[in-house]
Amino acid sequence: MIWPAIDLMDGRCVRLHKGDFAQKSLYDADPLARANAFAKAGARALHVVDLDGAKAGEPCHSNLICQLTQISGLRVQAGGGIRTGDDIEALLGGGVSRVIIGSLAVTDIETVQNWLWEFGAEHIVLALDVRIENEIPVPAIRGWQESTGQSLWEVLMAYEGMVKTLLVTDIDRDGVLGGTNAALYAEIHARYPDLSLLASGGIGKVDDVRAAYGAGANGVIIGKALYENKFTLEEALSCSPGA
Repeated sequence: MIWPAIDLMDGRCVRLHKGDFAQKSLYDADPLARANAFAKAGARALHVVDLDGAKAGEPCHSNLICQLTQISGLRVQAGGGIRTGDDIEALLGGGVSRVIIGSLAVTDIETVQNWLWEFGAEHIVLALDVRIENEIPVPAIRGWQESTGQSLWEVLMAYEGMVKTLLVTDIDRDGVLGGTNAALYAEIHARYPDLSLLASGGIGKVDDVRAAYGAGANGVIIGKALYENKFTLEEALSCSPGA
């Protein structure tokens, strides 16, 4: 499945360069119009990140995200600043299908394990943002500024048998349109073939979408390439297996 992305800052759609809040591009003043445009183009799903929430450490745009869900009719997964069970309940109660848990999945494993049990693995996306260090994927936290010192494989070991959906972003490819890290996704798929794997970061052309699927990804998140008209959403959707 293709997940077109909306990143929210000050209630508007932006994209960051390698996660740097100082390097942002403003695209739309009205995220509702953008979500509706994605739906009109044939999208069935939408990936939303509350960047203000991620920066503040608490959700800032939950009401807007729930509006996006209800008005667009899309299947929405959303996150950014999630810190409590109440944060999750607010999104799920507003119609969001899945809540994205990022840094906390590394820094507070026990809490996230409890949420997987409480809310159901089908409603939680484990989102791990990694940098490749000496050929090893290492998750980063706190706005991608801090390395955890653990490998991706060590973190995933704590959730083995508990997680259904895994989102992995190669930080150094995010927002640069230079191609997806197919080798990383192929290795994840080989190690965890039963996980639903979402690929994010680096998608710059339609062939990158095909490469992600070819590496074993079940879904592809696309942001900047769509906003900068590198290809159309319809072209991306045509790459989905079974399309």
